[in-house]
Amino acid sequence: MIPNSPRSDLAAAAARLGLPFLAVIDHGRVDISFLERLPLGFVRSNLVLPLWEENGWLAVAVGDPAKISAVDEIRGIFGQPVQVIVTTGETLMEAFSHLYPRVSGSAQEVVEELEGEDLSTIATEFNQPRDLMELTDEAPVIRLLNSILFQAVKERASDIHIEPYERDVEVRFRIDGILYKVLSPPKVVQEAVISRVKIMAGLNIAEKRLPQDGRIRVIVTGREVDIRVSIVPTCFGERVVLRLLDRKKGLISLEDMGLSPGGVTAIERLLGRNSGIILVTGPTGSGKSTTLYAALNRLNSPDKNIITIEDPVEYQLKGVGQIPVNPRIDLTFANGLRSILRQDPDIIMVGEIRDAETAEIAIQASLTGHLVLSTLHTNDAPTAVTRLIDMGIEPFLVASSLSAVLAQRLVRVICPHCREEYLPDRTYPGIALPALLYRGRGCDACFGLGTLGRTGIYELLLVDPEICSMIIRRAPSGEIREYALARGMKTLREDGLAKVAAGITTIEEVVRVTQEDYADLPL
Repeated sequence: MIPNSPRSDLAAAAARLGLPFLAVIDHGRVDISFLERLPLGFVRSNLVLPLWEENGWLAVAVGDPAKISAVDEIRGIFGQPVQVIVTTGETLMEAFSHLYPRVSGSAQEVVEELEGEDLSTIATEFNQPRDLMELTDEAPVIRLLNSILFQAVKERASDIHIEPYERDVEVRFRIDGILYKVLSPPKVVQEAVISRVKIMAGLNIAEKRLPQDGRIRVIVTGREVDIRVSIVPTCFGERVVLRLLDRKKGLISLEDMGLSPGGVTAIERLLGRNSGIILVTGPTGSGKSTTLYAALNRLNSPDKNIITIEDPVEYQLKGVGQIPVNPRIDLTFANGLRSILRQDPDIIMVGEIRDAETAEIAIQASLTGHLVLSTLHTNDAPTAVTRLIDMGIEPFLVASSLSAVLAQRLVRVICPHCREEYLPDRTYPGIALPALLYRGRGCDACFGLGTLGRTGIYELLLVDPEICSMIIRRAPSGEIREYALARGMKTLREDGLAKVAAGITTIEEVVRVTQEDYADLPL
């Protein structure tokens, strides 16, 4: 099939057929009125998309020039000649995701439609559990929740917050680490929406006093999205947080994480060892799990037995045994780790070292010929050493098992479509700014935010014999840091400033995510 061919091959095929090739579709130029007459299922299954009218001809993008019947059908529907333009299937899927929410309506438009409905009747129906399963997809609250999910995926949200208050309800999206308010549905449909979430996640809709966790899997414009559901009771009703996990985008390579070429080489060298502990540190939401998955993906091969214990398992890795923590049945990190050691593993990944017991077992595993990967909550790399000792681990055990610590943060990336240069308009004490800085103006591609996606900034501490000696004599983290810096370690801020100079992120982003370590500098 041509859609699965490399872009160069597809462009060559289009040239042989005498057809133009389009690498990128300008979403702003597409005439939405043509899309309104074609269902998403038709255009997606046939990989065709009407674009715009020019000189009496209708331009139609196709991902497979062989599907002439679909083009003929579009020609018959619109009654005008068609100009076929070849593009990739990936480009078309991206266009479907971006354009069809405009056709179906945003979540805010659904809320406005609800104003004409008998909301008290809707709420009453949804408060009766036996009626929920009988509702069709046209039910107003179902349309509302579907629109919220669709819009969240389209806008690259990582989390959806449905937050009840005394007189209203707020829905917020977390996009690139920042929360944005998107709409306020009527208070009267609060219970209805939450009940619908529970039905989709297979939770107990009658239980409203205790927290509940669940999982939903949906498909949005051909993309499989796992949704982790967390519901907790509050004074004004149940609060819902939905974590969106895009199965296609979940696994990235070490090169795509924002590591420098030297950093990738150092990490690969560490991953090639047969034993030792590699720790990834940072606050919640700094991308530690993504880094561990990238490492496991690099290590994954038929000749290795890899087992993980996680809380929860966010992405399924083929060929890797993944165990979810379950405290209700006393399946903790420590207990699970003991069982893993009886499974003849080569590589072990522990989602997080939270206590001394887990740390001790992980260290013993590393000392007996296993490569152990895990995370720890510290602000920088040297502090991880003192944190382990503070947990009660003997310094000589830490020194003999710890191979490296990678501290990291996530910074927002400047949108490449609207990036512009500007002269620095303020100074930051202790920071030498480049002559030119970059920022995003805001455009359709980034939904006016000026940023598009995130990348990492890193601080890699390699444990050498001198650092081992420091650990054994319980040297403070500051002394370890000074030695590592003298040996060439880049700090989080230095790595961030290199990305500022390269036009990848903004100076404000780097200062924002590293302010805990540099409290004297203003935002």
